[in-house]
Amino acid sequence: MGEPRWLTDDEQQAWRRFVEVLIKLPASLEGQLQREAGLTHMGYQVLATLSEREDRRLPMSHLAGQASASLSRLSHVVARLQEQGWVRRERDPRDGRVQIAVLTDEGLRKVVDSAPGHAEAVRRLVFDRLSPPQVRELGVLCETLLEAPAEPRSI
Repeated sequence: MGEPRWLTDDEQQAWRRFVEVLIKLPASLEGQLQREAGLTHMGYQVLATLSEREDRRLPMSHLAGQASASLSRLSHVVARLQEQGWVRRERDPRDGRVQIAVLTDEGLRKVVDSAPGHAEAVRRLVFDRLSPPQVRELGVLCETLLEAPAEPRSI
């Protein structure tokens, strides 16, 4: 392995501010959802993702990808949502190995009731602070960062 590629002063400053955003923003959003809706952020993401589907259902593997969660983490989140009656699991009739997460009527009501407060928090914490060009640039920057190749996992 060659010499380390140290960050420049500008990169180091930008990186530290980015890490601060990565820590503070999720904590603020999690807090808002916990206080106002009794939901974790991941739980809200699962409910919202299912609510956007016409049939309110997705295979667990697809839901994990859309929620940016491992299948194991998603399974725990869905189990907690099931306990609340907001989601149920079904076997895929075409492939019994596949589990499908289904948003219940109660789950739809929960996400509909929770969405206004969450949207207000996102607006207050992020978008009210940015100009329209900055919002577009944020979208471009996020797309660029998400296109980066994933690091191989060590076992």
